[in-house]
Amino acid sequence: MADLRELYQQVILDHYKNPRNYGRLESATQQVEGYNPLCGDHYTIFVDLDDATIRDISFDGSGCAISKASASVMSSSVKGKSREEAEEMFRKFRELMMGEGVSEEEAEKLGRLAAFLGVREHPSRIKCATLAWHALHTALTGEGEVASTE
Repeated sequence: MADLRELYQQVILDHYKNPRNYGRLESATQQVEGYNPLCGDHYTIFVDLDDATIRDISFDGSGCAISKASASVMSSSVKGKSREEAEEMFRKFRELMMGEGVSEEEAEKLGRLAAFLGVREHPSRIKCATLAWHALHTALTGEGEVASTE
C-alpha cells in the first residue's frame, strides 16, 4: 500500500509541476470560473463543446498543488469524451472524494483519478480536488459562469 501511495503522490506532483492543457483556449464555447474561498484556489475552465463531445478543454489560474493537479488530470481525462461520459466521471470522482460507495479497488479502475484517493484523509483538501470538476460540471450543464466549492 505504501508503494501505491507513493505512486499516487508522484502522479499529483507531476501534474502540478507539468500541468496538461494549461492556458487559455480561444476556441472555447463554454467558460466557467471555479473559486474556493477557503483556500483561494481560482481557476477558469475553458471547454470547446459541440452538441455531444468535449472537443478540447483547458484551464488557467492558480491554486494549491492538489487543485492544479486535479484540473490537469480532469482535463486530460475528459478530452474527447461525450457529455454523458464526462458527467459520469464527475459523479464517480465526487463519490471517490466523499467516500461514497467507492472502494479502493474500484478507485484503482479510475486510473489517474485514483491518485486523489489519499485526499479523503484530509477533508479540508477535498474542495481543492473537486473544484475543477465542479467547474466542468457547471460548463456541461450550462448552469452559469461561476462554480464555487461553497
